[in-house]
Amino acid sequence: MYRLCVRDHLMIAHSFTGEAFGPAQRLHGATYVVDVCFQRAELDTDGLVVDIGLASERLKQLLAPYNYCNLDEVESLKGHNTTTEFMAKVIFDALAGAIEQGELGEAARGIQRIEVTLHESHIAWASYEGELCSA
Repeated sequence: MYRLCVRDHLMIAHSFTGEAFGPAQRLHGATYVVDVCFQRAELDTDGLVVDIGLASERLKQLLAPYNYCNLDEVESLKGHNTTTEFMAKVIFDALAGAIEQGELGEAARGIQRIEVTLHESHIAWASYEGELCSA
């Protein structure tokens, strides 16, 4: 598989529900480094996995509604513990939708898998990886 990865970051606040979270049940902040790897078996006709500029810009746009926000107050996330794992899937779904809508270029429809990794720190991260239906 060929892979092309782009990176951005996201600064949020949130709290969790449940004893398993201990002190993280209180409001706290996180800064995530967000890595997205697009994967496909064959390059497109230009020799690319995906246009790196389009991928970078679309990722920044998809993160913008959450950046500098308290995720507890984001309507679409209410009722969920916005764990690192959960947010990786939220970003994955948004990117998969962007590809399906042609927002990363027509050739991006050949992308077969995406992996979204959110790094909480230099020692802890979580990710979601999945196949795209349209590939």
